[in-house]
Amino acid sequence: MSLCDIIVWILLNRKYIIAAKGGGKCRFMNIKRTDLRNIAIIAHVDHGKTTLVDEMLKQGGIYRENQETVTRVMDSGDLERERGITILAKNTAVHYNDVKINIIDTPGHADFGGEVERVLKMVNGVILLVDAAEGPMPQTRFVLQRALELNHPVIVVINKIDKPDARLDEVEEEVLELLIDLNATDEQLDSPMLFCSGRAGTASLSPYEQGTDLKPLFETILNYIPAPEGDPDGELQLLVSSIDYNEYVGKIGIGRIERGTLKQNQDVYICNYHSEEKPKRVRIVSLYQIDGLRRVPVETANMGDIVCFAGAGDINIGDTVTSLTCPEPLEFVKVSEPTIEMTFSVNDSPFAGKEGKFVTSRQIRDRLNRELLKDVSLRVSDGETTDNFLVAGRGEMHLSILIETMRREGYELCCSTPRVLFKEIDGVKCEPIERVTIDVPEQYVGAVIEKLGQRKGDLLEMTPSGSRMRIEYSIPTRCLFGYRSKFMTDTHGEGILNSIFDGYEPYRGDVPMRFTGSLIASENGDTTTYGLFNCQERGKMLLSPGTPVYEGQVVGECPKMEDITLNPCKKKQLTAIRSAGADEKLLLTPPVIFSLEEAIEFIGGDPSKRCTRSCLRRYERLQ
Repeated sequence: MSLCDIIVWILLNRKYIIAAKGGGKCRFMNIKRTDLRNIAIIAHVDHGKTTLVDEMLKQGGIYRENQETVTRVMDSGDLERERGITILAKNTAVHYNDVKINIIDTPGHADFGGEVERVLKMVNGVILLVDAAEGPMPQTRFVLQRALELNHPVIVVINKIDKPDARLDEVEEEVLELLIDLNATDEQLDSPMLFCSGRAGTASLSPYEQGTDLKPLFETILNYIPAPEGDPDGELQLLVSSIDYNEYVGKIGIGRIERGTLKQNQDVYICNYHSEEKPKRVRIVSLYQIDGLRRVPVETANMGDIVCFAGAGDINIGDTVTSLTCPEPLEFVKVSEPTIEMTFSVNDSPFAGKEGKFVTSRQIRDRLNRELLKDVSLRVSDGETTDNFLVAGRGEMHLSILIETMRREGYELCCSTPRVLFKEIDGVKCEPIERVTIDVPEQYVGAVIEKLGQRKGDLLEMTPSGSRMRIEYSIPTRCLFGYRSKFMTDTHGEGILNSIFDGYEPYRGDVPMRFTGSLIASENGDTTTYGLFNCQERGKMLLSPGTPVYEGQVVGECPKMEDITLNPCKKKQLTAIRSAGADEKLLLTPPVIFSLEEAIEFIGGDPSKRCTRSCLRRYERLQ
């Protein structure tokens, strides 16, 4: 380092980063951008992330005066709005006191934890949202642990303080205990704590004041979240953390500029830290920055900006965009491995080809490969035949969302029952274990403990909370298949069950997962009221009159652990003195309508029977 370099270092009081590449040395300075902040909002599912972002957008001046708005504007997908959950992490930005605040709204469901892990590399701090009544939940621990591992500053926001059952003092202590349990640093233990009502758009520094607006939250972000730091005049370095797709420009990479400047029509290298392939040279055709809910075209973006760019057709999550003179890739965060697997296959049932337009194995393979480009938690491999694909994900909802998305796009496929992925650790067969948190009224605690005990669950903790009880269990992932629907029945719909992957433990032995049998159709045809009336005495029916069925199809659930063949298509025989409406009125019990997750849990491993179409929402079981 020359004398001039030392003088500059002393004057700027900044640290030099010296990187060597190809025998030459490049020197870079760290300079902070005080006009920019990058944050992510993390929380458990239904703790109010997207609702809070709505109010931040309103008070951040994104909307015109009297502009008509919608609730949960960040949940733009059809499935997100229908289910009321966030599936994909999304970017937005607001302005406060001449500072641009880039905000990333993340999913709260455990199955989409990979979305949270990959976007945390784009931000300099996080807002941890905790429900004022529920307190820290399993996913709260997971996302907070990932943020602490990256040394991100944390702003704790206790949300929904206007709920009648809010426990502000207790939840505040629980958050501090969680930080201590996760080995937070002294600075992270001193994290500022705010009390908000996302629905009302208010925030305060005191638990006993509601506040009037979100100014305390904005001020805390500016004062506590560090500004992006890097060398704006150095060689370009951008880590791709997300991928989007547009029919006109193709793949769109999304990431934060760690160093240097990116310009439209600039030639750059695409390289990967974990790959030995040579860097690929591409040209940035389009360049955008996010402002509010829009992507604004720009010609130049600087260090610290979160940008979207097009022109690199082979870009993938984890790639680094660098300058031509200094191609230094950045290391991407390690994403947790999937824990369950299903087999996707070409539909070979008697109803094949009647509902979808993409039915071949080539079309299904291409669609799964496209999903791999933007879902870092998904794994796809070839099955035993060319028509089978092994698809591994983080949970049942993770895979069911993929199935439903493909169905709406016109794909038709079979799917198998889910199965867990075992590992051999130190010569011992191990299986994935879930940490389950259950909140139920006291009168249903006995039924819950009995069922979880039968499924090899270990009771960890039981805490009373008013007239309800919070129970924590450690249970194998495979033992939760099929239990959620039974849990809602046992608790009369008043129970709340949340689970999160807790690691691998030695195999706990075989457990009977199915305690009921099946009702199987004996012939092809359309179901009739007369036939279903005679069948419903045998068990719960899964379909209504007028539904096409085929021989061997599962049409109901038998309360006994045996399979019964019956004929739901049977018609009333007419005679000269007997008409169709001469007998008493036939009253049918309403059929059981499964959600897609419940249907995936319901299907068994017996290849000789298929599941009803209405049960799987027009999906056919793998034969």
